[in-house]
Amino acid sequence: MQPDPFATEFEGKRVLVTGGLGFIGSNLALRLVDLGAHVVLVDSLIPEYGGNLFNVAGILDKVTINISDVRDPHSFRYLVRGQEILFNLAGQTSHMDSMADPFTDLEINCRAQLAILESCRQFNPSIRVIFASTRQLYGRPDYLPVDEKHPLRPVDVNGINKLAGEWYHLLYSTVHGVRSTNLRLTNTYGPRMRIKDARQTFVGIWIRRILEGLPFEVWGGDQLRDFTYVDDCVDALLRAAITDEAIGMAINLGGDGVVSLRELAETLTGVAGGGEYTVREFPSDYKAIDIGDYHSDWSLARRVLGWEPRMALRDGLRATLEYFRDNRQHYL
Repeated sequence: MQPDPFATEFEGKRVLVTGGLGFIGSNLALRLVDLGAHVVLVDSLIPEYGGNLFNVAGILDKVTINISDVRDPHSFRYLVRGQEILFNLAGQTSHMDSMADPFTDLEINCRAQLAILESCRQFNPSIRVIFASTRQLYGRPDYLPVDEKHPLRPVDVNGINKLAGEWYHLLYSTVHGVRSTNLRLTNTYGPRMRIKDARQTFVGIWIRRILEGLPFEVWGGDQLRDFTYVDDCVDALLRAAITDEAIGMAINLGGDGVVSLRELAETLTGVAGGGEYTVREFPSDYKAIDIGDYHSDWSLARRVLGWEPRMALRDGLRATLEYFRDNRQHYL
């Protein structure tokens, strides 16, 4: 058995997690508590954004929860004081919502990020910051796999605002010494993700339909993607927080392989022991912002963080289905 690389790194550390009751934030919180950190979770619990108290049901007596919106700079000035690490995961993730309501996306993914960094600069400039960015910044790839040198060309409002948020983190790291690292996440899935709709990931709504015994739709079908299991994502976040070499960098995450969406649907129904799906053309509004094929070159993460994805897609989908079969009443 391999030794835990984080066995003592987070013990007693004061850690703040924005979006802490959401999908990735809650999985990270569970791991941090297990590592002995003192954890404060900040979440707005706005229904559309995925926060769910059940996500942290097993550690409610071991964390501090603050129901607050990252768009409120006054509360964050208080929350950031005395913290050693900030995992900045809060965000609006729906691409279609960003197109229908661009100003809300601007407030959360851009303006609020600047306010968070200003709070850090003014009240806790020594804090270590890890920002959850996205592969959406790249837009439609010129080549595959996509590395960090690829042009940044977002195709929707969400991507543009996330790009601004990422650049604020890089700027504050370079100019103001707020030590930040950006991780560009791609298609993260696993237990505690949002499944009531497709706002967080289309895999979520596929799983919901399977649980309900209903067919699901695969749009396009031939697009290539890679997928990161949430435990692998958490591992990368933790590694970034203790790696000084990663300060001021933007680093891709990725998956253990590449599949088409049609192959993903086959794998999911296979591990589910059944399920039906239909392949159809993209609706016109979705097609306008679809990026086509995408998968990441995550060799920089391996080189700088010592990270690589460990969960095989089939095993990750099976674990995800098992979790939601046991806890579906808390997510539907």
